[in-house]
Amino acid sequence: MHYRTLGRTGIRVSPYALGAMMFGAIGNPDHADSIRIIHKALDAGINFIDTADSYSDGESEQIVGEAIAGRRDGVVLATKFGRPMGMDPNQQGGSRRWITTAVENSLRRLGTDYIDLYQLHRPDPMTDMEETLSALTDLVRSGKIRAFGTSKLPASDIVEAQWIAERRGLEPLRAEQPTYSILNRGIEREVLPVAQRYGMGVLVWSPLAQGMLTGRVRKGQQTDLRRAAIFKHISDECRIDTVEQIIPVAEQSGLKMTHLAVAFAIAHPGVTSAIIGPRTMEHLDDLIAGFDVMLTDDVLDELDRIVGPGSDIGQLDMAYNPLDIETASLRRRPTNERTAA
Repeated sequence: MHYRTLGRTGIRVSPYALGAMMFGAIGNPDHADSIRIIHKALDAGINFIDTADSYSDGESEQIVGEAIAGRRDGVVLATKFGRPMGMDPNQQGGSRRWITTAVENSLRRLGTDYIDLYQLHRPDPMTDMEETLSALTDLVRSGKIRAFGTSKLPASDIVEAQWIAERRGLEPLRAEQPTYSILNRGIEREVLPVAQRYGMGVLVWSPLAQGMLTGRVRKGQQTDLRRAAIFKHISDECRIDTVEQIIPVAEQSGLKMTHLAVAFAIAHPGVTSAIIGPRTMEHLDDLIAGFDVMLTDDVLDELDRIVGPGSDIGQLDMAYNPLDIETASLRRRPTNERTAA
C-alpha cells in the first residue's frame, strides 16, 4: 500500500478509505460480521476509516469503535456531524451548541479520546461559518480532534471559509469530502482545483456511483439493484447508456468494473483517498483485489471521451443542493416586483 498525505496535515492515509455507512441497521446489522470486515480491511493495509454519527443513528460509530479497540493507534479515524440526530431542531447543523455535544457523543460511541478528522456532513446555511470554524478550532486546541473538514461544500464556500479562518486566526479546513466517479466529475471544475490551491486533502465518496459502476446494472436487464429501486438514479437511462459505453473499456483493459471505477477516482492528483463501502466480506474481497490497479493514459483518455472532464451524467440522490435550488421562493422575485417590472 502506497500511503498519501492528507493535505497539509502530515497524516499519512491509504488511497482506499473504508466507509462505514453500511455497518449497522441500514446495511449489515450483524456487528460481529461488520467487525470482521473492518479487521480484514485493516490487515490489508487500509488505515483510514470514515463514518458519521447519523449512520444508523450512531450504530455505525459503535461498530467501528468495537472494531478498532486495541488498534486505535494504527487507524486514522474520520467521522462526521451535522445531520439530524433526533427530533430536536438543535440536534443538527454546525452551531457551537450542537458541535460541542455531537463530538462528545461520537467520542463515546467510538470508544476513543480523539478523532483524527472531524467533518461537517453537509453545509449549514442557517449557521455563520465563523461560528462553526471557531467551535472546531477549539476542539483542535483541546486535543479532541486533530483536524477538521467539510463534506459537499461548494468551492465558493470553501474559499470563504479559508478566508474567515485566516482573518480570525482560526484553524483552516484541512479536507473536503465530495462525491466523485466516472459518472460524476463535476468537482474537477472548481472543488478539486480550490482544494489543491489551499492544500486540502480530498476524500471522495461513491466512486462506484451508488452501484451504477459495479457492472450489475445493465440496459434492458432487471438486476437486483434495479428491482430494489433504492435509488432513483438506477432508472436514469442516460446514466445506464453511459455505463454501457464504459463496460467495454474495462473488458478491453482486462479489468473488473469495480476496479476500473475506484482506480479512476484515485488517479486524479487532487484526490487523496476514495471511500469504499462494502456491506459484505465478498464486496471487500473484490475491492481488495483491485488495490494495485493503475489506469494507463489510454484508458483515462477513453473515459474522458465517454464522460468529459468536469461533467456530470445525472446526479446522485445523496448529492447536496443549496437552498436556492431546493426552495422555489428563493429563485423568484415577489409577485408585486415581477408585476412592476
